[in-house]
Formats: sequence, structure tokens, C-alpha cells
Amino acid sequence: MNRPHPNDPLHGVTLETILATMVEEHGWEWLGERIVVRCFLFEPSLKSSLKFLRKTPWARTKLEELYLQTLPEPPAALEPPTGAPEGIV
Repeated sequence: MNRPHPNDPLHGVTLETILATMVEEHGWEWLGERIVVRCFLFEPSLKSSLKFLRKTPWARTKLEELYLQTLPEPPAALEPPTGAPEGIV
């Protein structure tokens, strides 16, 4: 059985969630400037854009990459305090 990579930031995030988040945060015009496709530029809708993205791997990949670039950086892992016994944080 193939398991997804544990550090995959897209694991469990649907294409619909990605698109809706990008539209909510940045808008259709912003998306259309970065990924030039008709469904983002002319009478955009989630339904038509999802249909296009599901059938067009290069556009989906560009959207996913753009989404990852706009995610905030995760906080650095906390390191145990110095002098703490091993295994206790």
C-alpha cells in the first residue's frame, strides 16, 4: 500500500478547497494574472474552473504550486530546553 508522504502539505486538501481559498484570499483577477486561462478571466466560477482544472494537469499543477507559495511558513519546531533530561520536553 502506498502511503502519502508525511510532509506533503497538500495531503487531505481538495482541489475545491485550494481554489476556493485562493479566490477568497486573492480574487479571480489575481489568479488570472498568474495562471492565464479563460475560466479565471471570463465569467469565472468555481464549477467551471474545477471542471477545467480536473481535466488539465498543467493548470492544476500551477494552481497547487501557487497555493503552496502563498501558505504561511510553519513555525519552527520547538527544541527542548537545555539541561532537560532526555525524553522529557
